[in-house]
Amino acid sequence: MQDAIYVLDFGSQYSHLITRRIREAGALAELVSPDFPITKLAQSRGIILSGGPQNLSEKTALRVDKKVFDLGIPVLGVCYGMQLAAFLLGGQVKAGKNSEYGSTVTTLKKTSRLFAGVAPHQTTWMSHGDQVTKMPKGFVKIAASQNCPIVGMENTKRKIYCLQFHPEVKHTQQGDKIIENFLKITGIKR
Repeated sequence: MQDAIYVLDFGSQYSHLITRRIREAGALAELVSPDFPITKLAQSRGIILSGGPQNLSEKTALRVDKKVFDLGIPVLGVCYGMQLAAFLLGGQVKAGKNSEYGSTVTTLKKTSRLFAGVAPHQTTWMSHGDQVTKMPKGFVKIAASQNCPIVGMENTKRKIYCLQFHPEVKHTQQGDKIIENFLKITGIKR
């Protein structure tokens, strides 16, 4: 196993920033394309699915091999990455009644290793039109906002964690703590 985190780039303006935040936390991170070989992903400590500008209703929307969720290593889906995980694993994603762009108050709904030491209400940075409307089987809701009932979900058995907001930007309070918590979940060496 390689002590690295692979960040799959789905075109988010923040993909490079996710990679940078992991490096600032003292871990090796590499930004790669969504079609990066599954055999190499399987050798990492963790995988992050970045955000991106596409909608899953579009046939040209970028995808990832569904096998990434069966590797047994921690996966963090961020924004579009959350929507993609939900979609590929049998959940539902639809256009939200209200798009969210900017600061949003997020409320934590359940204790999660991803949110260890994080305040129960905090300002987070959102940038989405679509949202998860039904979680895949085996997932539980861990966060919500006024306009988005499922802002965070997880399946701890499968080590899959998903956030609709962007923890990598400074506009998200305690985003660095959330990234640190994910790195602890992966067990990566610093």
